[in-house]
Amino acid sequence: QVQLVESGGGLVQPGGSLRLSCEVSRNIVSIYRMGWYRQAPGKQRELVATVTIIGVTNYADSVKGRFTISRDNAKNTVNLQMNDLKPEDTAVYYCNALNFGIGSWGQGTQVTVSS
Repeated sequence: QVQLVESGGGLVQPGGSLRLSCEVSRNIVSIYRMGWYRQAPGKQRELVATVTIIGVTNYADSVKGRFTISRDNAKNTVNLQMNDLKPEDTAVYYCNALNFGIGSWGQGTQVTVSS
């Protein structure tokens, strides 16, 4: 079982930036896919961005051009750089690890975009 711990959330004004980090309890170099998802109040959890073992990335249309996902295999972390944040980005953000068809989740970190 992979343990995931998110950090970096907080309150930011519209147009601002945040960088989320996900610390993984094991070497991630062999984990097939790492990703970030989010869940806003009253809504289902949705994909934000993923990155595969060979570095292929995928983004939700709503965040393309604003968010960047990266994986640091040396530090066993996955980061999400979020720029030009909007109020609709407000949600709990969850880190996910997918390997051999098994997914693991972190506890989440709150991101609030408000003036």
